[in-house]
Amino acid sequence: MASAEVPVALTIAGSDCSAGAGAQADLKTFSAFGAYGLTALTCVVAETPGKVQSIEAVSTKVVTEQVTLLLESFPVGAIKTGLLFSAEIATEIAAVLRKSSQRIPLVIDPVMVATSGALLLRKEAIAIYESELFPLAAVVTPNLDEAATLIGEKIVDLGSMRQAGHQLHERYGVPILLKGGHLGGEQAIDLLFTGAEVHEFSASFVRGVQTHGTGCTYSAAITAGLASGLSLEAAIARAKKYVTAAIAAHFTWTGENGASVHALNHRPTKGWEREH
Repeated sequence: MASAEVPVALTIAGSDCSAGAGAQADLKTFSAFGAYGLTALTCVVAETPGKVQSIEAVSTKVVTEQVTLLLESFPVGAIKTGLLFSAEIATEIAAVLRKSSQRIPLVIDPVMVATSGALLLRKEAIAIYESELFPLAAVVTPNLDEAATLIGEKIVDLGSMRQAGHQLHERYGVPILLKGGHLGGEQAIDLLFTGAEVHEFSASFVRGVQTHGTGCTYSAAITAGLASGLSLEAAIARAKKYVTAAIAAHFTWTGENGASVHALNHRPTKGWEREH
């Protein structure tokens, strides 16, 4: 395959030692869609599904140099941000992207809280996300907990989810993909707010699975689609099928303590490839 035919996607994110989330999950997802994945690491996280033990940041200088060098060296087709850790890193990433002569679609996964409830993003960084990063986004992909943090109100049902999505779109002026998996129910419903229109993406809710890394995987799949030239709606629709299949085909291991550990299968085989 000629190198010009291979889409290139960049993730700016933390490193997850369990490889279920973060940059590792992003790389697996990029590969599943035939994209060449690049990484700029922001921090190293000692974690497993359900437990965050420690986080240590990469220096802001090194993070900035990673991103700058990659943008100079590769034809990056789309970028996603995951865990940026600090206000300083978020500020510098925004500055690098604004200075770039390339108009590269940016998917922002505003990683703030782990599924376990652990705070992953320093509080002072949230304001930087809102003022510096969100205006650059092709889409922002908060889950319900992150959206509730941004608007200061709980989201308890589909009605309040719609209200929150409209509020976020109006506030930031960019497409918002509000992920509704935390609502439960028979269907996992996500809503894309692009202005007057609201697009719904729905899939059967898969129960009994530790969903560590689903947000990273979903946003990475969207990024791979944008890098390949898909429209935002088409990229989300394909990504939704992919992440649903990855959950359904998850792996299970038993640790030394007897507890089960789940991990997404980033090479699922049930149907999503038909629209790949």
